[in-house]
Amino acid sequence: MSEVILEASQGAAIPIFALREGDVAAALEGQPVLTALAQRLEFKGKAGQALVAPDAEGGVDRVLFGLGGSEDPMAFRGLPAKLSAGTYRIAQAPPGMAADQIALAFALGSYKFDRYKPHAGERPKLLAEGIDVAEVRHVAHACALARDMINTPPNDLGPHQIETIAREIAEQYGARITVIEGEGLLEANYPAVHAVGRAASPERAPRMIEIAWGEAGRPLVALVGKGVVFDTGGLDIKPSSGMRLMKKDMGGAAHALALGRMIMAADLPVRLAVLVPAVENAISGDAMRPGDVIGSRKGLSIEIGNTDAEGRLILADALTRAAELEPALTIDLATLTGAARVALGPQLPPYYTDDEALAAAIARHAQAASDPLWRMPLWKPYADALDSDVAEIKNDPDGWAQAGSVTAALFLQRFAPPGAWVHFDIFAWNPRGRPGHPVGGEAQAIRGLYAMIRERFA
Repeated sequence: MSEVILEASQGAAIPIFALREGDVAAALEGQPVLTALAQRLEFKGKAGQALVAPDAEGGVDRVLFGLGGSEDPMAFRGLPAKLSAGTYRIAQAPPGMAADQIALAFALGSYKFDRYKPHAGERPKLLAEGIDVAEVRHVAHACALARDMINTPPNDLGPHQIETIAREIAEQYGARITVIEGEGLLEANYPAVHAVGRAASPERAPRMIEIAWGEAGRPLVALVGKGVVFDTGGLDIKPSSGMRLMKKDMGGAAHALALGRMIMAADLPVRLAVLVPAVENAISGDAMRPGDVIGSRKGLSIEIGNTDAEGRLILADALTRAAELEPALTIDLATLTGAARVALGPQLPPYYTDDEALAAAIARHAQAASDPLWRMPLWKPYADALDSDVAEIKNDPDGWAQAGSVTAALFLQRFAPPGAWVHFDIFAWNPRGRPGHPVGGEAQAIRGLYAMIRERFA
């Protein structure tokens, strides 16, 4: 993405006065022309309102931006869409709104997916003095990477393209990368990854991608991301309405790579393992069938009750690989269940962990970063719903349990490393456009997770 947050400017920057509704009268006091303009345009400081005041030469003298009653700096995500090209600065903002968070919100709100419809003209830029601009940029760039990957259609983002992106990140930060592809997955003992992806065409063969970064002796953080580049549902095929957005089913992989990039860019004092099983859940004569029993890296046999519950299968092998690395912290991210959306909707991803201290730290940092999350229970009485008559576990729970996101998390827990582990069932998509949140891919949870990891391993 182009740089929209500037450390310095050659010319004067246009001042922006960010006002809550109760601050408007004081800001207009003694300025009759500006007051008349505000009255004519009915500017009252409501959330998202903007008033562009001209100067004597017909340019822009200042901008008033309404915050309503918000105390959240992420309200500034809606600001770039209100501005014409030029360089701006925040001249006034409510006390308590951190300048670096305002700048980050501006950068996040400037995002546009224009690969197929190139954006015409310059975007507004924000002069942000007195903050760590590099830090803001690398978080914003990582979030843009995740959103770009999610927005890219599956014909241009298959398993090979995810591998290419992973290789570029590894090369940029001096990390090591290994990739196991196709039939090699069976030789390397990734049978579940192979089973899900084997029906795809050879150029979209399944693969296991592993990035390793950091100095020996540091604590290891394992990031695991679901990389289903397109999910037909397999032989349990989805209806067209359910298949329409399945280009985003690799959102977990996009988030794991983006969070890993944040950590590497900040050179946090950890070792990092980013594990991405990348597959297409396609349909062919070689597709896995309902009723099949497949193996797993952990050695547990899995009965396939529904080929559309494939994400947990590839994550099972990846989580088992993570356990072999003995991580101090394991985070998995996946666009896993529709049940999570029924429970909490698209804007509030659930997370699951039995580690109370970890859960509290995640909640605290998510709130501070305005990166909303909600903890859900790993309700053990539902684990019986995963019992199989013919295998050690099955991938589709009995209907009596009903709580599909909870039972999916319980399935993953059977394969997760011991110790600190947390699972995120993200949506990774804005179904409704809002100021600063266009319809399309969205980065969820990773800003709060990055802050948590930074503090936990300081």
